[in-house]
Amino acid sequence: MQAPAEHVQIAQPARRAEPPSPNASAEDLEIRGDQLRAEKSYFDAIDYYRAALAKRPNSPQLYNKEGIAQLMTQHFREAGKLFEHALRSDRTYADAYNNLGVINYEGKKYGKAIKQYKQAIKLQAGSASFFSNLGAAYFARKDFVEAVTAYAQALQLDPGVFDRTSHSGVSAQLASPDDRAHYDYVLAKLYAKIGAAERSLEYLKKAMEEGYKKVNDVYTDPEFAILRKDTRFTDLMAAKPQAIPE
Repeated sequence: MQAPAEHVQIAQPARRAEPPSPNASAEDLEIRGDQLRAEKSYFDAIDYYRAALAKRPNSPQLYNKEGIAQLMTQHFREAGKLFEHALRSDRTYADAYNNLGVINYEGKKYGKAIKQYKQAIKLQAGSASFFSNLGAAYFARKDFVEAVTAYAQALQLDPGVFDRTSHSGVSAQLASPDDRAHYDYVLAKLYAKIGAAERSLEYLKKAMEEGYKKVNDVYTDPEFAILRKDTRFTDLMAAKPQAIPE
């Protein structure tokens, strides 16, 4: 399964699926739970994961999956307990460390979140979403140097990491319009550095629309050196997208 990486969405409260069959195997219950979670029927998925756990207790994967479904319904306390259960069953489960980091991030406990993300990365260094989440936590603390380092590593592992919206995670949640504008400018700079011109221009436009006050740095920041030769860059800067009111 993929570790959480992007937006948390509130699930519908109603249950739509048939209740879990008492005769179904743990494997079949887990598969059905996965299907329901993919359909964003999170409460139904929770029922199936719980039924599967009754047949296969202490499964770290099932605890983790139910935790994700609880996270998606914004039941953060319950989700955190489930991720902790997963880790008690398997102390090397990188996904559960990452997901517990998400819980701390949601609670604005950024130091704890950073610690959990780093542990996840230690166990699974090839996950772009772990580095993306780490960058978001650093950014929320306004530790921009560390945030850029983490984001750069995420992009190196997966250039599309910031473009996808996962059904099981979070992105940087920034308190002010200035922070959001700065965040988009940082991503524009990072994409420019790796030669992803189209993505860089997209985030640069967002930064301008959000009223980024230092947008003229684009003419001197070395990361934009090649992009400045692109006619699309010239056109964008000439158009000067206006800040969108909050």
